[in-house]
Amino acid sequence: MTAHVARHELPAGPDAERFAERLSGRVTKRIDQLEESADMIDFAFGTAVMSLRARCVVDPRAAVAETWDAAVNAVQLGSAMFAVTGASEGTVECRIDRKVRSLSAIGPRSFADAGNWLTAFWLAVICREQQRMTQLCEIPLERLRSPEGQYDEYVYHWVDTLQTYWLRRPGLVEKLTATFEASDPSVARIAPRDLLQGLLYPPINLFYHFVRKDEEGFSPALEEALKLHKTYWTLNEDRATDIDGAIALGPLAIACLARDGGIPVDVESDYLPKHLLEHGWLGEYPT
Repeated sequence: MTAHVARHELPAGPDAERFAERLSGRVTKRIDQLEESADMIDFAFGTAVMSLRARCVVDPRAAVAETWDAAVNAVQLGSAMFAVTGASEGTVECRIDRKVRSLSAIGPRSFADAGNWLTAFWLAVICREQQRMTQLCEIPLERLRSPEGQYDEYVYHWVDTLQTYWLRRPGLVEKLTATFEASDPSVARIAPRDLLQGLLYPPINLFYHFVRKDEEGFSPALEEALKLHKTYWTLNEDRATDIDGAIALGPLAIACLARDGGIPVDVESDYLPKHLLEHGWLGEYPT
C-alpha cells in the first residue's frame, strides 16, 4: 500500500513562476562569469540549488524541462566546484549548461567542505551521474574538513560512510555505526537539535535500511523522514515560506538509490518529485 505525505503549502502562482525564472536567469549569468573567474563558484552552486528548489515549488512532479535543466545545472556546478578547488594551477574542463568550459583552478577553499559535498553528492545520485559520484567519493576526507569547525564530527563519519559504500571499501558497518553514535543528540553539539532530528539524522537512518536491503522497513522509514522534514519546515511562519523545504534532497537521493537497487519505494510525495525519483529525463541530453 502506497503512503502519501502531502507537502506543506508554499507560495505558488505567477509570483512563484516569475521568481523561478529570475533565479534561472541568475544561474545562467553566474555560470557564464565562471570562465572569467571561478572564485565565486560557490555562489553559482548555491543559486543553482535554490533554482532547483524554486522550480520544484511550481513543478512539484519535475515534469517540465526547465526543472530538469535546473537539476542538471546544480549537479554540474557541484562537481565543478570540487574540481576547481582540487587543483591549484592550470585549468579544469567542466561541462556546465550544455557547454564544456575551461575554468581556472583556484585551489583549496573553505566552501569546498563536507556540507556542500553532501549536497553535491545527493544531486549526483538523483541525476544518476555515477562518474560524478565516483569523483566526489575519491576526494580525501581531510580536504572536506571545515577550518572553522562548523560541523559536528558525525558529518565527517557520514561522508566517510557514503564514500566507503560507493567505492566498495571495507569497513562500511563500522563507519555507519560511528555515524549513528556521533549523531546522537547527546553527543552532537553544533547542529541545533531540531535541525539534527528533523533534517540531518533521517537520511542516515534511511541509508541504514537501504544498505540492509530492508524492503519492509525502507518505505516506513522514508515516510517518517518526510514527515520529520515537513515538521521542521512548518515549525514557524518563516520556515513555512522558505523554498528550501520544497524538496527533501537527502531522502530523495537515498530513495533513488533504493529504487534503482530494486527496493520498492511505496511513498508518494511532492517532497520527492516523481520524475526525479524515477529518472524520467534519462538520456534527454548529456549531464
